[in-house]
Amino acid sequence: MQRRHLHEIPDSGSNVNTSFTWAWDPSKTSELLLGMGVSVLNDKLANENTPQELLMCVTPPAKRQKVKDKEFVIARRPRLLREAAPGVSWDTLPDELLLGIFSYLPLADLLKVSQVCHRWHGLSMDESLWKSLDLAGKNLLPGVIGQLLPLGITAFRCPRSCIGNPLFKTTRLLHVQHMDLSSCTIQVGDLQSILDRCQSLQNLSLEGLKLSSDIVRKIAQNPSLLRLNLSGCSGFSTERRPSIFDCVCVLEELNLAWCDFTVDHVRTAVSHIPSTVLQLNLSGYRQNLLMSDVKTLLERCRNLVHLDLSDSVMLKPECLQYFCQLTYLEHLSLSRCYQIPPAALLELGEIATLKTLQVFGIVTAPSHLLLKATLPHIKFNFSHFTTIARPTTGYKKNQEMWGIKCRLSLRNPAVF
Repeated sequence: MQRRHLHEIPDSGSNVNTSFTWAWDPSKTSELLLGMGVSVLNDKLANENTPQELLMCVTPPAKRQKVKDKEFVIARRPRLLREAAPGVSWDTLPDELLLGIFSYLPLADLLKVSQVCHRWHGLSMDESLWKSLDLAGKNLLPGVIGQLLPLGITAFRCPRSCIGNPLFKTTRLLHVQHMDLSSCTIQVGDLQSILDRCQSLQNLSLEGLKLSSDIVRKIAQNPSLLRLNLSGCSGFSTERRPSIFDCVCVLEELNLAWCDFTVDHVRTAVSHIPSTVLQLNLSGYRQNLLMSDVKTLLERCRNLVHLDLSDSVMLKPECLQYFCQLTYLEHLSLSRCYQIPPAALLELGEIATLKTLQVFGIVTAPSHLLLKATLPHIKFNFSHFTTIARPTTGYKKNQEMWGIKCRLSLRNPAVF
């Protein structure tokens, strides 16, 4: 019986059109591997493993050993057959070309080709292929995070996921610069284990998570942190100086809205917020944010461009004079600050740089029309939601974080 072979890639001297579209066909797996000169132990490679199981199999490429790896069986074609066949064989392609091909594969297929042979496993784990990863809304078993993050990932998006114990097998620092763990289900100790290995973070979102003093100190060990979103977090201590601001010297966007802050927490926070902050969200503190706190805050952060103090019912019209002293203020939110009457808002017209003003709940329809006519250069009630330090804004299907789109992702919810 004549053995069938997959068409090989033509050489450069051939006049055959070399353009092709890469696609993984699970039903052709065995035939494809035979054409590449590789046979596998199980012909059902593409159907046997779910992505979750494959993620558990991810390991950094091991060093080459003289002893043949028992996990793979390499079946090369006979020499005479290789010489007789025209074109170039897959197993003779340089690493650079294979890496170029692998760079077009989605996550599920990249995990599958990593199981083909020792060489392909090493190439599929190359750091150049694992720069960004999106596992939003997934149930990640223990060990998965500990296997993936050390691969060189710099952007990791994993909101609304259930994250098991990372079980890191290495103590070396991670390369992660942008990380979104908003609304995750994760133990405090497991979160600390991840942040223990992070010192290069530029953007971090832990919205809605329970923290600890140790976690706060780990966040502060990232001197290049630009954006920090701790909205809705709990577990803060009452230390006199929050260690979160000890090393953060370039912070530009900070979201501390609706945390479980007491009056003492708020007073301590506003006294130590870095003067570098340009966008700040301190909304949701109702009776815990006092007039004296606002004065202290604005004396420290004179370069604020975007400020949200919504739901601070202790604020009075006297606080408006402090806002007028901000040279660069463009966006201000005072929604549901019920002690500030609509007529007092006319004072904000003195701020030449002010572009938008959110005053939901304190301005009636007639007052709204009067304000628009009197202050035509300001947009009133332009947006219901704040964007300060938040990784994702806009419509729910937006899969970017801080404008970064992750290349590797599992988009089909039925896959996991």
